[in-house]
Amino acid sequence: MTRVWIAFGLTICAGMATGAGSAIAFFARRTNYRFLSVSTGFSAGVMLYVSFVEILVKSADTLTTSHGEYWGPWLNVASFFGGILLIGTIDSLVPSAENPHVTHAEAEIAPLHDASAPLPDFGVLRSEPAGFDAGVHDHGRHQRLLRMGLFTAFAIAVHNFPEGLATFLAALDDPKVGGAIAVAIALHNIPEGISVSVPIFYATGNRRKALLLSVLSGLAEPVGAAIGYALLLVLAGGVSSGIMGVLFGGVAGIMVYISLDELLPTSRAYGKGHDSLFGLLAGMATMALSLLLMR
Repeated sequence: MTRVWIAFGLTICAGMATGAGSAIAFFARRTNYRFLSVSTGFSAGVMLYVSFVEILVKSADTLTTSHGEYWGPWLNVASFFGGILLIGTIDSLVPSAENPHVTHAEAEIAPLHDASAPLPDFGVLRSEPAGFDAGVHDHGRHQRLLRMGLFTAFAIAVHNFPEGLATFLAALDDPKVGGAIAVAIALHNIPEGISVSVPIFYATGNRRKALLLSVLSGLAEPVGAAIGYALLLVLAGGVSSGIMGVLFGGVAGIMVYISLDELLPTSRAYGKGHDSLFGLLAGMATMALSLLLMR
């Protein structure tokens, strides 16, 4: 039971990083985009390496033991691509205009630090006629910004359900591997916290509300872990080795999809030159060294 609580604790810490992203956006004098690029690439490196070298291999071994030399590898591959299909389906249900993995330019975040900086429009006024003046009393503009922030918070919450389950299951099996994944997920949640809080702040002028909503969107990770674990206990009567093998294959697929579809594009958008590649290689090297030291 202690391991279950450790797994939940790691999942909660990973989810709370969205709040850290908001705090960075509001209280740092200047947003360090190079740090965001390298750290997001680092997360991708950790996830890709641990998915292919550790989690997918563990899934194959477990399924081969429980289902034999022939069907075990088939189930391993099916669960891997099933995880990709699951997160891909979730991603497709999120409207592209409110996709949470949006990169905010420095000009969009500048007014959070400098009251004299001009307010950005985030593209919400691109359809307005020429000469349109979006003044402080334009409630329609504020409503559109608020809607963008709320949809982004919802989209991140939906994305975080499978991420939370992936972190929880990895930590449940091996807290050390789960801890590394939790760190990677936390780093990747920092830009998402910025994506939630910035438009909500500009719509409401309330830092506390923006910070609260970003934190709530991150809470979807431990909620997803709790719901998934409860379903396993109720429907399957426990977590058998065969079920864990399938789940590990799905977790590997989820993390590979997140890395390739979300983290690497975000890292490239924030960085310059080879920043994202350096972060990716550093993440892989760190994860490889960690796995060697844990043996």
